[in-house]
Amino acid sequence: MKQGSTYKRGNVWWIQYYCQGRKIRESSYSSNEVDAGRLLKKRLGEIAQGKAPGVFYDRVKFDELATDLRTDYKVNDRKSIPRMERSLGHLEKEFAGSRVPTITTAAIKAYIEKRLRAGMSNAIINRELAALKRAFNLGRASDKVDRVPHIPMLAERNVRKGFFEADQFQAVLKALPDYLKAPALFTYYTGMRASEVFSLTWSQVNLREGYIRLEPGDTKSGEGRTVYLAGEALQALKAAHSARRLDCPLVFHRKGHRIRDYHKTWNEACETAGCPGLLFHDLRRTAVRNMVRAGVPERVAMMVSGHKTRAIFDRYNIVSDSDLKDAARKVADYQQAQNGHNFGHSRTETANSPKPTGDKTPGRSSGARGGSRTRTG
Repeated sequence: MKQGSTYKRGNVWWIQYYCQGRKIRESSYSSNEVDAGRLLKKRLGEIAQGKAPGVFYDRVKFDELATDLRTDYKVNDRKSIPRMERSLGHLEKEFAGSRVPTITTAAIKAYIEKRLRAGMSNAIINRELAALKRAFNLGRASDKVDRVPHIPMLAERNVRKGFFEADQFQAVLKALPDYLKAPALFTYYTGMRASEVFSLTWSQVNLREGYIRLEPGDTKSGEGRTVYLAGEALQALKAAHSARRLDCPLVFHRKGHRIRDYHKTWNEACETAGCPGLLFHDLRRTAVRNMVRAGVPERVAMMVSGHKTRAIFDRYNIVSDSDLKDAARKVADYQQAQNGHNFGHSRTETANSPKPTGDKTPGRSSGARGGSRTRTG
């Protein structure tokens, strides 16, 4: 039986072939029979190698990959679903309805340029590209995509280094509404992630012993940890317990509902306090920085804050101008102490050094011949 053939429909040449007993017709999109012959040869070659014909991949649209990505995040109960949805939303504006083979590296670069012109940071664009790459890899694993295009990532030179000085935090705290004061204070002292703070329930709290327990499923790293509390952080937790609602298991809430959309309120408070641009997440950086400067061993600080790798922890342990000035003063004091000690030692040697000996005869120096004749064998 003939494996395939070409035929003309109007001015366009088509090909016809069989795959697993199924007849497949495909347009070559060309008025040249030679082009149709090349396409037929390519498809028959794919079938001979045990691959699905490219026409199957050509029919897959980006929308299907986006659906599979959402499903993957949900079944794996990923903590970053909101961020993925934001990234995927922008990708869908550009690629929704597009056939997967048309999403080439050139098309992706055009998307990157468009997002840069819109004023997006490299970090935000990279999160979107990471979602795109994940969608393609899932498609390839399920045999919906035959190849993953090269997806170039941007250099991230805009790593945030925001943190609060003590007076700045107090000013922001004063400007916040009551429902945000306690979680902000709690984050400032513990360095917990916002997602961990706003999802904290009373079943995780032991007020008698003064600690909270985060189970593996409650943390971004997937590892459980215990956070002990003291001072204002413990007082904030006790105050929240006194005002708790019996119909709400959450420690921090707004009228019995989980606190979600707080960013606008937070930004307004920072504006009022005179430190615009600082994020709620900067409280976490501040907590790490304060723990290290308070003398807490870095390994212990990592366990409290929940940082899994040293590289990320070091990014949070931020050095400020005051740290650099303090380092300069310490070096200057050290050098001054060393120099003073050296100069004093030098003067002491001069004062106590033995006086030159030799012939004191007038007209003769200690280096005269008479001095040399005193030497014996």
